[in-house]
Amino acid sequence: MKNIYACLVGEWVCLNDDPECRFIDSGLTPYEWWESGAEVWSPKNLPEEHSMYYLNYVNICYKGKDYRINPIFIQVVTE
Repeated sequence: MKNIYACLVGEWVCLNDDPECRFIDSGLTPYEWWESGAEVWSPKNLPEEHSMYYLNYVNICYKGKDYRINPIFIQVVTE
């Protein structure tokens, strides 16, 4: 089993623990997201060089709240 962890507002949580958790743009559960290629938003050309708007990110809905985080804050643990 693969568990998907994310650092949300400074706390590491297991996304799999929330049955309603989804990667917003795809509607996939954390496990489905990982198994289908773990897509992240990543621009090919940066319209602005020094803007946080154009950093890689994923949108996650976890326990009723929506988060936009950089993928470096995601860890996959195989148990």
